[in-house]
Amino acid sequence: MNEPIVRGLHTRFLRGLAAAPDGVAIRVGAEMLSYAAVHERALAWAGALADAPVVGVLADKGMVSYVGVLAGLYAGATVVPLPPSFPVERIRQMLAIAGVSAVIADENGIATMAEADSRVRVFAPEHPALVDPGLRIPFGTALARPRSVDAAATAYVLFTSGSTGRPKAVPITHGSTEHYFRILDERYDFGTDDVFSQTFDLNFDCAMFDLFCGWGAGAAVHAVPAQAYRKLPQFFAERGITVWFATPSAIALVRRLGGLTPGSMPTLRWSFFAGEALRCADVEDWQAAAPRSTVENLYGPTELTVTIAVHRWSPDSSGALAVNGVVPIGAIHDGHDYLLLDGEDDEGELCIAGPQLTSGYLDPADNSGRFLERSGRTWYRTGDRVRRLATGELAYLGRLDSQIQVQGWRVELGEVEHAVRGCAGVADAVAVAATHNGATELVVFYTGARLATVELARQARQRLPHGMVPKEFRYVDEFPLNTNRKVDRARLARVAAGNSALGVGRTV
Repeated sequence: MNEPIVRGLHTRFLRGLAAAPDGVAIRVGAEMLSYAAVHERALAWAGALADAPVVGVLADKGMVSYVGVLAGLYAGATVVPLPPSFPVERIRQMLAIAGVSAVIADENGIATMAEADSRVRVFAPEHPALVDPGLRIPFGTALARPRSVDAAATAYVLFTSGSTGRPKAVPITHGSTEHYFRILDERYDFGTDDVFSQTFDLNFDCAMFDLFCGWGAGAAVHAVPAQAYRKLPQFFAERGITVWFATPSAIALVRRLGGLTPGSMPTLRWSFFAGEALRCADVEDWQAAAPRSTVENLYGPTELTVTIAVHRWSPDSSGALAVNGVVPIGAIHDGHDYLLLDGEDDEGELCIAGPQLTSGYLDPADNSGRFLERSGRTWYRTGDRVRRLATGELAYLGRLDSQIQVQGWRVELGEVEHAVRGCAGVADAVAVAATHNGATELVVFYTGARLATVELARQARQRLPHGMVPKEFRYVDEFPLNTNRKVDRARLARVAAGNSALGVGRTV
């Protein structure tokens, strides 16, 4: 009798299991688990979670979190990755909003749950004694096989920040992920010999690319610890990393730590960047360090299933397509349509419809202003201004909320940043708006050489109209990063508004 066909995101792992049962599926530090071992463990854990429709994974990056995500999917549940480092109140909100009925936790996750005073049941496979006996989920009978799920069922829920301070929950279906990974399978040549980096926290959607592209190919997925950035070329060489994915901010970090010397990363075949604007100058440096690697800029909000557009870097043509020194976001995935809202000619707010689009936030109240009904279809308003290029690809112009008014001037922060980056001695720059004495002013934080404000202002005036010249320039050794290793623009904006002592120079 034929085995029933299993459907769902977790079939990606089953493909890897069939291709390389004894191959490494996950490596964390010195610990490694084969596909067969992860499969057996996930089935055992899934048996304990068989009656939980929504499973939270409250664990730091480690075997508990990786196997936990797979176990939740094997059980046919919706998976909700939750970082123990988040504030307890935020964790409490996320549990409630997502309707989490059981949590897989490591030791830090157990401590967070105890502080949150949640009545949610806890499965702690490595630390069962630390769990309240009344809430402890014991091991049950292992599942014989992963459960099949409907394409319309929710595979996972991720959270984005909300304007009210309350996180917004984004449900992504198995059908959306099926479309997404089918496109990636057609585009890339990943195989059992590949070794994937895993840099993102599991609550960041790009982590799904790391795991399920790697697992779908029978490749090894290696967690990248923070200390690896100090000597990243050495880490790549020791692990044989062939596929890298990170935010563009990682490039500046590796450069600052001396890792971007020419030819220093020869093992890389593919290099992917997403999550923020990717600068041409950064790609050039990365490409020189990884000469055998194909570099791509991936774009996509969480609401559109990880990434929805891609541009493959070409040293011959990409620079000419760039706007303000930023690599284009590229072409929208097949099967999707887009429109440019409230724009002129070939510019406007990017709105997208298609199979990767979420059906809406878990709380319908959060949908207001983010979704557009037009021509009988639902479109997601990305909030990003783009320009349609002659090639048909899209160039990123900036966030709608990054366009500000300064004394009557309409200012794009991306243009200001690009201009300041061009000043002699400046390595990188981030522009924010700050209100002082009732007036909006431009403040630029920059890295590189500490320069006289007068000199920076002189150079900026050579590149910008007078009304767009920043009012303040603040030198920093490095930009603060948030938990996803993106530049923490919100923190810089707060510093600017508070006139914090980071070394302030006013233009004259």
